[in-house]
Amino acid sequence: MGDTKKPKKKYATPMHPWVRKDIEQGKILKKEYGLTNRKEILRTASFLKKYKDIAKKLIADKTAQAQVEKKQMLDKLVRLGLITQNAESDQVLSLELKDILNRRLQSIVYRKGLARSMKQARQFITHRHIAIGDKEITAPSYLLTTEEENKLGFKVKSTLAKEDHPERIILQKKAVKVRVEVKKFGDRRDQKKKYRKEGNYQSKGKPKNEAERLAKKEKK
Repeated sequence: MGDTKKPKKKYATPMHPWVRKDIEQGKILKKEYGLTNRKEILRTASFLKKYKDIAKKLIADKTAQAQVEKKQMLDKLVRLGLITQNAESDQVLSLELKDILNRRLQSIVYRKGLARSMKQARQFITHRHIAIGDKEITAPSYLLTTEEENKLGFKVKSTLAKEDHPERIILQKKAVKVRVEVKKFGDRRDQKKKYRKEGNYQSKGKPKNEAERLAKKEKK
């Protein structure tokens, strides 16, 4: 049975621990998703492998029981937002490690604009500032369902729940700045399209229109 004080590992280690490609990929994922150690990557990889193995087994099995298990598996992955509604087992096999990492609580807190960075998102979670509805979550690796994602926010009793909190003000200013930059970029892009359509757009070092091009050619 095993000792209850020593729970079973939730991940499997690779056959060879020192593979350059895996080490380099691990460094990139740690930086991108704010992970603290390799164990988190292995746990995510084991979760992905588990469902890919189940999908392979159920694709080959055509029994009635297999169809029931297949539906249960697909429904769970749909709830987690990993696959689309009415997806087949083939879509499970096309899942990648980043698809799982994007559904972690830490990643979603950052994407929803509740934190300025992945590391800050992790800090907010471990310091008990984040909740799903009335349920406090302190595990950055928690996989959210699509339903829980809509209820995600700051805990009611948290100081960050107040709109006038200094960190919230910084986040709001950052959001406004991003929106302004996006709008400016869109305006410039629309202006260039308009100029090109009218024939007045002039790139750096290029003649404005056909007349200037011919005049420049004659000078040469």
